Parts: sequence; structure tokens; C-alpha cells
Amino acid sequence: MMGAVSSISLHWVQVPLHEPFRISSGAVAVKIAILVEYRNGVTGWGEASPMAGAFYSAETPESTWRALERMAPAVLRDDATDVDRLVEGEPFAKAGLSGALVDREIRARGIPLWQWLGSEPRPVPSGVAIGLYDTVEELLERVERFVAQGYRRVKIKIQPGWDVEPVRRIREKFPHLPLMTDANAAYALRHLDIFRELDRFGLMMFEQPFGRHDLEGMAELARAVRTPVCADESAESMAMLERILALGSASIVNIKIQRVGGIRNAKRMHDRAQQAGLRCWVGTMPELGVASAEAIHLATLPNFVYPTDVESSSRWYSGDIVEPAIAIDGAGFLRAGAIEVNREKLEKYRMRRADFE
Repeated sequence: MMGAVSSISLHWVQVPLHEPFRISSGAVAVKIAILVEYRNGVTGWGEASPMAGAFYSAETPESTWRALERMAPAVLRDDATDVDRLVEGEPFAKAGLSGALVDREIRARGIPLWQWLGSEPRPVPSGVAIGLYDTVEELLERVERFVAQGYRRVKIKIQPGWDVEPVRRIREKFPHLPLMTDANAAYALRHLDIFRELDRFGLMMFEQPFGRHDLEGMAELARAVRTPVCADESAESMAMLERILALGSASIVNIKIQRVGGIRNAKRMHDRAQQAGLRCWVGTMPELGVASAEAIHLATLPNFVYPTDVESSSRWYSGDIVEPAIAIDGAGFLRAGAIEVNREKLEKYRMRRADFE
């Protein structure tokens, strides 16, 4: 127990992106997030960061806001630190509340999050995620730009009709670039020949090639190609991870704190994957600085062996809400450090607020 809870505030913020981010299921031009401020002598911050519409998951900013309005009073009433038992589902809301509770705890104890996780501080390699564009030339310009900035891996989004040719063109220009594709579940087993073609390009992995629940199809793909298959949307819970293991659907797992319901669940899934011999990496939505900093600390755990999708704040936003801003160094690495919410920027980007005592 953490003692008597004082109050919780929810802050709905909207931060413009430099340019729209497009994947196979849609596009967004603004980042919406809900910051959770938990005060009990010491203030802790969490972030609930679903994407708008059906961009990534069934959860939306509106549904997550409503879930947090139900959950916050229960935390205050019961002094609850394990948010999983409060409501069924609602992983993004749970991630925001859990993040704030843990952040308050480590600030009160004066320890960093990596230590709370039982990890060791180490540089975390950063990889860039690049969305869909109208022309391959636009895509190549972005790849060249981000490689020059030092990112240690490039991920490109693909969809039917935008797959083999973009990869081929990138490989012609960057023959040794660590490169992977992310389909966001846009394909099915009938597209197997496309992945056999992509298999020629020495990719790091195929991320979530098939539908979230098509674990049998992903297992068949994994047996048919040399490129490792990575589960992303499918790895939404410990139960789904167990199914992935049983079927052999993937040899790599992308663990997202937001998708799995918070930092505690993300740590549990890391540990189970490590025990089973599945390699991991830390993904993002993308997120603002509160959740990004949390993800960097998580990525110091030993079985996160691939570059994270956490990128510099400036890659997405003209102004994040944390200080210091999230930033890669000249070698393409992130450092797990402390951040603070900039109250002035919070006021600038906030569209809605709710307080609970």
C-alpha cells in the first residue's frame, strides 16, 4: 500500500504532428493523449495514449477517457495499486493509471524506474518507424533523412500494393541498412507469395503480417520464410502470448506498455517471453514524452534485444510536454533518465480536464 490517496487529475491533450502518420488502417495528423496526474504528497504521472478512431485498436481517446472516469474514483476509494482488477479490458486506461501509480512510488522512494523493474541502466538503441507515402521517392527521402540522424534501424509500413517495390528500392540505396516491415495486420495467408518475395531482401523481421487473431496463419508463414515473424497486435495479453508460444506463430514479440495494460504487465510478458526463448523489443503508438520515458526504462531489461520504436520527440512534434525532451544521441541511442511535465505546455495543449478527490 502507498498510503492515503489524495487526488487524481486527467488531462486530455492534443499535440500536432509535423506531418500525418499513415499506416494500412488509417492516418492521424494530431497526437491525442490523456495524462494521468496522481497526487499523494508526491506527484506521479502516467499517459494513456490510444490513437483516434480505429487507427490501431478498438480503444479510442473517448472510450479511454470514459474508462478513466470510472477507474479513478475506485483507485481513490480503495487505495488500489493493482488496476487490473478495477474493470475488464481498457488496457490504455490501465496503462495510464498504472504508470502514474508507479511513477509516484519511485519518486517517493527516490529510485529510477529501471531499478524498480530490476534492470540495469544501459543505452537503448532507437529505431525509426516510417509510415506510408504517395511515392517511393518521398519514402526514400525520409529513410535517408532518418538514417543521417543516427537511427539504428528503419521500419517501414506496408500494405497490399505497397510492399515489394518500396523494399526493393530501399535495399538498392541502402544495401546494409537494418530494415524491417510492419503490415499492421493488412495481409492474410493468400498473400504468402508477397512475403516470399520480401524474404529475398535480408529483413530483420515481418511485424504483424496477418490479422490479430490469425495465429495459425502466422505460424504457417513462419514455417514458409527465412525472415523472422514478429507479433505486435497479436501480443495483447499474457493469454495471447501463451497461444503464440503454443502455435509457433512468431519468434519475436513487440511489447507495448499501452496495449498490454501497463508497465507491470509489460514486465511479466517480457519475463515469460525470455523464459520461452522469444526475443523482444519495445514498441510505441507513438506516444508523448511521459509514456516514451517509461518505455525507455522498460527497454533496459535484458530480453529487449532489438531497437525500440521510441524516437526523439522532435521526430513527431514541434513541442513535447516533458523536459528534457526525449532525444537520441549522435550514435542513435536513448538514455533512461528522469523527466518532468512542463506545466506551461500542458496548459497550452490541454483540451479537457477532470479532477477526482
